[in-house]
Amino acid sequence: MTIEHIRLSKQAREQLIRLKRHTAIEHWNVLCRWAFCRSLAEPSVPPPAKIPADSNVEMSWRVFGGRHAEIYTALLKQRCAKDGLLLDEETLAQQFRLHLHRGIAYLANDRSIREIGSLVALATR
Repeated sequence: MTIEHIRLSKQAREQLIRLKRHTAIEHWNVLCRWAFCRSLAEPSVPPPAKIPADSNVEMSWRVFGGRHAEIYTALLKQRCAKDGLLLDEETLAQQFRLHLHRGIAYLANDRSIREIGSLVALATR
């Protein structure tokens, strides 16, 4: 997969700042992993949207995925296949952005997330 850099929208940046404050998770990439997985857990396909890359929050795919980058790639490909989408580079990159931003919004708007334990509880439901 050739997603090399990920730049977030200003809105996503603000949402991540709130999540950092509530969870005490200090690294963007860790929160983004939680968000990506949260969106993948939602059965609906993320609606198409034009998401601006207008913030100063940027990370490489290697930073996003860390030592599990291949697993995140496989999860994305599996989800795209399940949703009946192509597995070409453009579709994968677009779906990743949609899932990431949707997941950030879900986490930021979940009033039950007030500490890191809230994320763990969410994952074990």
